[in-house]
Amino acid sequence: MPLLLSVLRRVVTMAELQTRSYTSGTASMAFVTVPNIEVGKKLAGDIVKNKLAACVNIIPQVTSIYEWEDKIQEDSELILMIKTLTVKIDELSEFVRKNHPYDVAEVISAPIENGNPPYLEWISKVVTVTGNQKK
Repeated sequence: MPLLLSVLRRVVTMAELQTRSYTSGTASMAFVTVPNIEVGKKLAGDIVKNKLAACVNIIPQVTSIYEWEDKIQEDSELILMIKTLTVKIDELSEFVRKNHPYDVAEVISAPIENGNPPYLEWISKVVTVTGNQKK
């Protein structure tokens, strides 16, 4: 009987999540480059702990080619793919600037237009929104 109740609760919860409509652009993906896995794990963990994002993926082995101080540079980096709410992007950017080893940290974002409704709802539930911010 407990197993049946558990299954029924899960079915009802999934049905509720799927019937809610997602407003395009409510959630966003942000991308941040980091120099190594240690910095990436620390920054990702702190972002999630501070409820600035629901999830951070660490994408390894990226080669970045860019101009810095009038010279073309090439570095091996990692990318943090951060899933958050659009209203949190400014706060996320400020957090990254304060906690990132680069002089000019890359923080770019794009709104999420569509996706798996239960996943998008999960982002909204996990990320903390303060009084002056609206989901």
